[in-house]
Amino acid sequence: MTQKSQENILVVGPAWVGDMVMAQSLFMCLKVQYPDCRISVLAPEWSRPLLERMPEVEKGISLLMGHGDLELGKRRAFGKSLRGEQFTTAIVLPNSFKSALIPFHAGIPKRIAWKGEWRNLLLSDCRRLDTNAYPLMVQRFAALAYPDSNDPPVQIPEPRLQSDPASVENALATFSLGIENRVLAICPGAEFGVAKQWPAEHFAATCKTKIDNGWQVWIFGSENDAEVANEIMQMLAEEQRQHCVSLAGRTSLSQAIDLLSVAEAVISNDSGLMHIAAALDKPIVALYGSTSPDFTPPLSNKSKLLFTDIDCRPCFQRECPLEHKKCLTQLDPSRALAAITELVPTGRN
Repeated sequence: MTQKSQENILVVGPAWVGDMVMAQSLFMCLKVQYPDCRISVLAPEWSRPLLERMPEVEKGISLLMGHGDLELGKRRAFGKSLRGEQFTTAIVLPNSFKSALIPFHAGIPKRIAWKGEWRNLLLSDCRRLDTNAYPLMVQRFAALAYPDSNDPPVQIPEPRLQSDPASVENALATFSLGIENRVLAICPGAEFGVAKQWPAEHFAATCKTKIDNGWQVWIFGSENDAEVANEIMQMLAEEQRQHCVSLAGRTSLSQAIDLLSVAEAVISNDSGLMHIAAALDKPIVALYGSTSPDFTPPLSNKSKLLFTDIDCRPCFQRECPLEHKKCLTQLDPSRALAAITELVPTGRN
C-alpha cells in the first residue's frame, strides 16, 4: 500500500463561517492528492453542522478554547491528548501563533502552514505567502494540499455542502413552512458591521416585488439580525407580510443550512450565509459595500456580484467613515431584481 493511502490528516480549521465553507475546497484537494486519506478537522463546536455536510471530513474535533484566548497550558494538554490519533500531517489554516500549538504538542511529524505570527519553529513546512500570486483565500487554503509552489493550484473545486432530505423536511415542519411557492431567501445581516449591510428599505423593496410576483420570502440571520429582519417586515404591506417569515435568531445553523437548500434564489450581504448559499449551489446575488469580492467571493458560477463604483469603496471599515454609506444606498434594488431574473431559469418567474 502506498504512503498516500495512509495519510491521517488533522486540519486546524478557521473560526468564521465563510472561511470554514471555503476550507472544503482544501478537503476536496486532499482527497484528490490522497484518495484514501482520513481527514479530521479541529474547529469550534459551532462548525459541526458544516463539517457534517462535507463528505470529505471523517471527524470533527471540537476546539473548546475561546477564539481570542491563548491558554498555553490547555493547548499543550489538548495537543498531547491527540497523540493517540497518530496523525501523519497537520494543516493549519488560521495565521495565529496559538493555532499551531496543538499540532506541535500532538507530535504530528508534518505541520504545514503559511508563515505568520512568530510560529516558524512550530511548523515543519512553513511557507512564505506571495499575496499577489495568491489573491484569493481559497487559493491559499487549497495550496496547502500540495507541495510548496510559486503558483496556486490550477483547478480548485468549489465547496458543495450536502443536504439530507429528512433533515430538510424536519426543518420545514418545525417552522411550519411550505415550498409550494418559490422561496427567496434574504440574509440582511453581517457580523463584520453595518458598512456591509444593504439598507433595510432596499431589501424590503426587493421583497415587495418578488412577493407580488408570487414568491415567498424567508429572512435568515442570527439573533443580532432580528431587529433588521423585523424592520424589513414592517415595511411590507399587511397582505405581503403573510408571505414573509423572519427566521433570524430562531434557527440553529443546521436548520438554516437545510432551509437555505430549498430556496430558489438568495440575496445576501457579504457574510457567512452567502458562502453557505453558494456551497448549496443556490443562485445568489451577493451585495458588497465596504468589502470587496477580490479576496473571498462566493465560490459558485451561479452568483452575481453587485457593488457600486463609488471612489471610497472598498474601505474595509465596520462603519462608514464618511457617514453616508453611499456604496450601499446607491446600490439600487432594481439591480438585485435584474440579477435574480438573470440567474433563475426562464419560464419560472
